[in-house]
Amino acid sequence: MAALRGAIARVTHGYPWGVSSPTPDALLGPADVRELAAALGVRPTKQRGQNFVIDANTVRRIVRTAGVRPDDVVVEVGPGLGSLTLALLEVADRVTAVEIDDVLAGALPATIVARMPERADRFALVHSDALHVTELPGPAPTALVANLPYNVAVPVLLHMLDTFPSIERTLVMVQSEVADRLAAAPGSKVYGVPSVKANWYAEVKRAGAIGRNVFWPAPNVDSGLVSLVRRAEPIRTTASKAEVFAVVDAAFAQRRKTLRAALAGWAGSAAAAEAALVAAGVSPQARGESLTVAEFARIAEAAPSRGAAPASPKEFQEK
Repeated sequence: MAALRGAIARVTHGYPWGVSSPTPDALLGPADVRELAAALGVRPTKQRGQNFVIDANTVRRIVRTAGVRPDDVVVEVGPGLGSLTLALLEVADRVTAVEIDDVLAGALPATIVARMPERADRFALVHSDALHVTELPGPAPTALVANLPYNVAVPVLLHMLDTFPSIERTLVMVQSEVADRLAAAPGSKVYGVPSVKANWYAEVKRAGAIGRNVFWPAPNVDSGLVSLVRRAEPIRTTASKAEVFAVVDAAFAQRRKTLRAALAGWAGSAAAAEAALVAAGVSPQARGESLTVAEFARIAEAAPSRGAAPASPKEFQEK
């Protein structure tokens, strides 16, 4: 902490953070990001999937695409040096940032005070691993907007959606390939576990592409925006989320196999898997990539361990 304070002191001569050429607004530009990182001794690491956005137009585009409103309470995961955080604070009522990195977490509040002092009281920091966060300070979040670290994007997204049901709208920037998987529809070659689990919570779609040159350092892959709008009504099922996700995991663990074979371990035998599939109105010869989240829920309802006959497909749709 002493080293961090020393770094801050060395760069706060006149203009906040010692930026030699202040930007016309409070957002961070390329020179700002590099000078701030240098002052803090920060080097983006692959281990934490760190790529800092250096383009003010890009972060404002993300905020617009996310549909952030003046009454929103936004949670941001992985704020880094604060590029997107500042853009969110321009619009949202409140922003809570979750940061795992010690140096970045220590510096971010000072960056907010220095560059956007009139909004500093609307900002809160949670210094923690987002995968372990179970509560946030202040009002319940209504939106999640984040440039998610590529290496943990899907687990973090699903954890936040599950832990904070008040989040109505989400926009995340992730690796383009991950964006495709999250937004994939049944029948797509990239439809899989992330697609189904994200659909459990929300309606999911691609919301744009982001080029590599807006990051520092520039990643070796393209990025994509994914929009998730929480379902007004949860998937109708008597099975729990854990039961449904167990079927999803089993189905895609051996995605080339038919569901009869892929779910044999889950059901106890291939014959028991077939019986559950037939009861759920799903062909035993189908594969996981062809099923909707509702169909996975019906299979979970028909699990041999539950000991109850599920509703027929027609009955399920009419509930």
